[in-house]
Amino acid sequence: MTPSNLILASRSPRRVELLKLIASQFETIPSQFDESTITITNPNELVKALGYYKAKTVFDEHPQATVIGCDTIVSLDGEVFGIPKDKQHAVDMLRKLSGKTHLVSTGVCILSKNQVDQFVVETKVTFYKLSEEEIEVYCNTKEPFDKAGAYGIQEKGSLFVESIEGDYFSVMGFPVAKVNQVLKQYKW
Repeated sequence: MTPSNLILASRSPRRVELLKLIASQFETIPSQFDESTITITNPNELVKALGYYKAKTVFDEHPQATVIGCDTIVSLDGEVFGIPKDKQHAVDMLRKLSGKTHLVSTGVCILSKNQVDQFVVETKVTFYKLSEEEIEVYCNTKEPFDKAGAYGIQEKGSLFVESIEGDYFSVMGFPVAKVNQVLKQYKW
């Protein structure tokens, strides 16, 4: 397989940036899969399914390629935190995460005509106790509105993080080291 046969089924600039650590040549084709059709409530099963269907939707149009699909969610006490719908939703999420340890799950599917690899990487993230002012100021930026759990660990959201147990890059939405290990099976 040549690197030009690799497709990232995502519009995320963070995933693009991280995949460049593995492959110098690949295409980016955002998946048009309707995530609302999946009603799974278990966080790991949900991100696993979403990663698969995002990859499958693009793979169906490019069956000679190897396609990577990903999805990331935040969960706390069984409640799933996706991307906030609006500012109030972001504020509510950050209030709930304040001072607590939550789980970030990133599901990945690597799909080719001969092979399917799926996995979930879990990372525990603990937030400092956040003031209402910190939450308000942060939610007045653009950062919370395209990220699961309403924060970006690689941006100003990093100021909320007291500790992390697991894969930092998975919290960014792309567990680059694990993806690299799996892609080795594809002769990369």
